[in-house]
Amino acid sequence: MRMLRSAYSRNLATVLLGATGAQALPVLVAPLLTRMCTPAEMGTFSVWLGVIAITSIAATLRFEAAMVLDHGERQQGVCFGVVAWSSTILALLLTLGLAAARALGLPALAAMSWLELLTIGAGTWLSAATQIQLAYAASHNLFGRAAKAKIVRAGTIALGQLALLYAGLDGAGLLLGQLIGLGAGLAAARWLLTPPTARFAFVLDKERRAYLVRHQAFWRYALPSSLLNAVVGQLPLFMIGLHHGVQAAGLFALTQRVLYAPIALIASSVLEVFKRQAVLEFQAAGHCRAAYRATFRMLLLLAVGPSLVLFLFSPQLFSWIFGPEWRPAGELARILAPLYFLNFLASPLSYVFFVAGRQKLELRWQVALFAMTLTVFLLPLTLHASLLAYAVGRSGLYLLYLFMSYRCACNAPAPRQPSFG
Repeated sequence: MRMLRSAYSRNLATVLLGATGAQALPVLVAPLLTRMCTPAEMGTFSVWLGVIAITSIAATLRFEAAMVLDHGERQQGVCFGVVAWSSTILALLLTLGLAAARALGLPALAAMSWLELLTIGAGTWLSAATQIQLAYAASHNLFGRAAKAKIVRAGTIALGQLALLYAGLDGAGLLLGQLIGLGAGLAAARWLLTPPTARFAFVLDKERRAYLVRHQAFWRYALPSSLLNAVVGQLPLFMIGLHHGVQAAGLFALTQRVLYAPIALIASSVLEVFKRQAVLEFQAAGHCRAAYRATFRMLLLLAVGPSLVLFLFSPQLFSWIFGPEWRPAGELARILAPLYFLNFLASPLSYVFFVAGRQKLELRWQVALFAMTLTVFLLPLTLHASLLAYAVGRSGLYLLYLFMSYRCACNAPAPRQPSFG
């Protein structure tokens, strides 16, 4: 166990170093971006990116989580093949379906440009392909190489968006820069990791169908749970845009981008190490309590200082860093800082539900979270009042989530009738 913890610490240091490098360029470039685009353009881009964040989860069927459990080369090759099939089919359906719906004059799509609609499928496929590559890296302890691929992706996105905005492409520059960066990150991951090559076919063969059946818990329970989580994550942005306009959506989008950056990079990197360590410890001891506690302490130390600074000084910081017109985004950040602190703690530790086979329990929690979020944003409240109610409700659910995940790490019996179900 001592050797496992030592290797865990080294891997954790590697991914944190890579995450810091991947985060540096976007943070440095963000003040320039906000001075080259308006809150409305940021809001439009963020809605497009939010759609891709949801569809890319469906594209993998959540088999990137199964990749860490199946260490065999042949089984991982089958997993790549299944994800290649699901992501390609979904990307094609999205592109054709959205184009047809827009051509037929569907009112819900009238506000989106043709460029936005026709690139959702491409963004979905690139994101799904990247997720499965990084899962492969985690399963083989290739954390250093994965960190380099992340740096390439984040840096290309930041610099590409900046260059395209400078060239006068306005909001389209944000979208195209994102796609270019995703493509560069995927190419770097394939070159650095040399994963199995997946042969695409419209019809799955017998072996891939058997893989779908054997790991059905992932697409039956983990996939709906993850989709609900992604929808809940993007729902405030969609609802704010609907009720308060794209200007307010752009302000919230910057808030979300700044607060979510540590979760997207640092916490997700911690998750990559925690996945493997939790599986090894669970197999050796019947629980993963030590890995859970070590990860929780690390996350707590990383999150306390920045969260406190944001809570106390975010309006002034946003105005100084991003420009005076973005000060209202800092006021939103102050409201949401405690929520994102808890989100930073809970997000990487969620993998224990997969390790302990409690995906159904997490799905019930995600349903409760979705119901709470939808209720809050359907109420006739002001923007600040809606976000405050959302922050309080979701923070309470995150505390419950941490309690549930720790019980799973200890391999404690699940309650028969959860109070949130």
